[in-house]
Amino acid sequence: MTEESNVKWTLKSERPEPAGYLTVRCRTYVQPDGRESDWDILVGPRTVAVVALTEDGQGILVRQYRPGPGTVLAELPGGLVADGEEVAAGAARELLEETGYEAGSLQVVATTYLASFATHVRYAALARECRKVADPTPDAEEFLEPVTLPRDQYVAHILSGRLTDMDLGLAGLVAAGLLKPAV
Repeated sequence: MTEESNVKWTLKSERPEPAGYLTVRCRTYVQPDGRESDWDILVGPRTVAVVALTEDGQGILVRQYRPGPGTVLAELPGGLVADGEEVAAGAARELLEETGYEAGSLQVVATTYLASFATHVRYAALARECRKVADPTPDAEEFLEPVTLPRDQYVAHILSGRLTDMDLGLAGLVAAGLLKPAV
């Protein structure tokens, strides 16, 4: 799958301080041997990524610019889970906002941390029997294009690693029975 798009973002500037979504804190720990060590910890909100399958078995992705990699990627729909919001409700909301699809069924299938140096908790959700019910209503900073792929191409795209939530995609594919754990 190509990530080509008419969406063009231009880097205007860069500064060392955060924009507010994530915070870096320095934690000082006393180790078991009594020595102290400093650790940079990334603190951020909960997020969810959705493996979404349509009623006819196609996979739903969202083509959008990703500032970290600096390119347009075909990503799993998803985003921030609001304070006090159930993860499944956040997944359903993000799926509808970014794609215009509503899930026939939706379940949270995995939870993980972003990294060993992060408090940021990420969730994988599996949405089945999705049907188009509206046009996307992205946030002001989201310029996105929903796309659907036949199941085999969808699975191949997630396995390609050309997205930022490959691990959550794998969890969703396993939960959907599209991949079998090698255990």
